[in-house]
Amino acid sequence: MYALENKKAATIEDIYNLSDGKRAELIDGVIYDMASPSLKHQRMITFFTVEISNYINKSNGECEVLPAPFAVFLNNDEDYLEPDISVICDPSKLDDKGCHGAPDWIVEVVSPSSRSLDYSLKLFKYKSSGVREYWIVDLSFKRVVVYSFENDRLKLYNFGEDVPVGIYDGFSIRIPYDI
Repeated sequence: MYALENKKAATIEDIYNLSDGKRAELIDGVIYDMASPSLKHQRMITFFTVEISNYINKSNGECEVLPAPFAVFLNNDEDYLEPDISVICDPSKLDDKGCHGAPDWIVEVVSPSSRSLDYSLKLFKYKSSGVREYWIVDLSFKRVVVYSFENDRLKLYNFGEDVPVGIYDGFSIRIPYDI
């Protein structure tokens, strides 16, 4: 992911005017081009989507899990992000364009091109916008960094360990080491 050169602050309209098939995110008036995900990246997103959806369905939960590409608009729709996984528990935030406001839980799978954004700028944006929990799944280091913004906690887990989900009591996810 890299910033595209702009002379003026970009807007949501600039995102909508991108050529077909081109994906990007808009953060603080800067457009960040998104590289195509790897096979491992896609497998991880599928794994999380299935695990979370199965838990929500079994427990008759009202939250919804939505994998990328799915738009999340933050800061009065000035920032446009496409988290790998968004879990939204307030259906009033959803419309045909995406989620307007902070999802309850976001999972980002780190790509080499997104590493600095996932660990810094997106972390700040998600925390300041009201996301309750943010997971960074790092395929290179086979670990998960869990930020619980409600409790102001940070925990690290290795693949193969049970990772408790803070927004759901009694739910944990064990990421296979060899995904």
